[in-house]
Amino acid sequence: MIALFFAIFILSPVVTLAESGGDGGIVRLQQTRTAPLTIEEVLARIELTHPLLRATGVERKQARAKILKALGAWEPTVKNITETARIQIWNFLAYDHVSTGGFNDTKLEVGHPWGFRILGGIRNGFGDRSIVGTPPQSGGTVALIPDLQLFYPQQQIIVGGSVHLLRGLMVNDEYAEFQQAELAGPLAEVKVAQKRQDLYLAGAIQYWDWQLAVKQAEVRKQNLAVAEARFEQIEGQAKAGKVSPLDVVEIGQEVQRRREAAIAAQRKVELEQYKLSLFLWENGEPVTPRPEWAPEFQGETPLPTEEEIAAYKVEAKEDRPEVRALYIEAKMNNIDLKLAKNYLLPKFDFEGGRMDAPADWIVGVGYRYATQFAMPLFQREGRGKVLYAEAEQQQLVLSQVYAEQQVSIDVDNWLSAIVRARDRVRAATEAYRLAKALEEGERKRFDMGISSILFVNMREQNAVEAAFELYQARYDYDLARGGLLLARGALSKPVGDVVLAKYGDPLTAAGKNGYKKSGRD
Repeated sequence: MIALFFAIFILSPVVTLAESGGDGGIVRLQQTRTAPLTIEEVLARIELTHPLLRATGVERKQARAKILKALGAWEPTVKNITETARIQIWNFLAYDHVSTGGFNDTKLEVGHPWGFRILGGIRNGFGDRSIVGTPPQSGGTVALIPDLQLFYPQQQIIVGGSVHLLRGLMVNDEYAEFQQAELAGPLAEVKVAQKRQDLYLAGAIQYWDWQLAVKQAEVRKQNLAVAEARFEQIEGQAKAGKVSPLDVVEIGQEVQRRREAAIAAQRKVELEQYKLSLFLWENGEPVTPRPEWAPEFQGETPLPTEEEIAAYKVEAKEDRPEVRALYIEAKMNNIDLKLAKNYLLPKFDFEGGRMDAPADWIVGVGYRYATQFAMPLFQREGRGKVLYAEAEQQQLVLSQVYAEQQVSIDVDNWLSAIVRARDRVRAATEAYRLAKALEEGERKRFDMGISSILFVNMREQNAVEAAFELYQARYDYDLARGGLLLARGALSKPVGDVVLAKYGDPLTAAGKNGYKKSGRD
């Protein structure tokens, strides 16, 4: 009765905490669930609902925002300008005269990434009538258009533009910003893949930690149950005078020792299940897994062939987010390098078009054409930009070489881990079998009266340690298999839609957050 009460006392916190909080439907689903929690489901739920993966998807929106911002440099712009001027003429040779003239411009200005801008529009002139000549007589309209007249004498077509002839031609700050903004989209995908890889890896490790803790706790509980049953047996024998009361004390001490170990193992299960719940989300809340959901560790799988290993290394260099990010950074640096070399060219610009001055309507039609030439004598700024970009390029090349070799070594490393873990599982399995055989043999000797309770406890404890070693070896084997998936870059890829459909809607998956939807951004 005491053992039953204590078992209920140990198990009741797990049930209570697993059922506390959250939506009632989720709790009922947890209570009625009988299927084991698989690693496939853990990864699928991360892909479907994990908040951090959904937050990283916002990088896609930010990438589109960078493109929109860069395109603003050549945004077609409508301008409407109205200017007027009043000129008073007075000297001792002529009579006093006041003239008023002005214009209203409506024009469209458009830029181009290659470094030139053009504008075109309509100018409507206005002004008073001059009094000219001797004797004074009425003159013509001040705003009379002498060229490019449109529909009436006061209306004119206006055109103009500017262009970079050397520095800034086809390579300029605005165009470089736009080209780098175009790479922000692929870089955002790399960041999402990196976050997915980190979450998949952390979720898988936590799943195996929880699985290991549950299995080891089961061993502790079974070991405790055996000791409690033996305590009742020996206690009855002691009352009948068949064994020494000292044996009762010894087995009682062993029960308490195993009970303490079972409590610690149960606490370990609770800790790991709460950690695992942060990877299992439903309706915006983490779902705490139950111990009975933990399946057995998977068995041995065939090792990859030499051809498959070579393909894994090629796949790793193409799919690992760490390597892909360096490739994109190298492309961005090439843009900076081209821009830096363009700074070594002299500045030579040309612009022309109708002058924006109301006085032109009074004194005549004015056009402005200008060229501007400037060249630094020592080119310090340009040479500094080129030197910095080239140094960064060298740094990226070395980083790429290291990253490619690193992912290749990762494949070999995790393959070695699989082989050694497999050998450990085989050795631990045989050691556990022998420990159980010794345990059963020692119990038979104890029942025949040729052994003591001390040796029985030692044999049982050795069997528990052998079981722990076996579970630890199986844990390491699964961890090594997951590490090989990491080394290949497979964890950076989303779970297939067929698998996601078992646990949710693939269209609303957290991993797809940030993609452009219909309509304008």
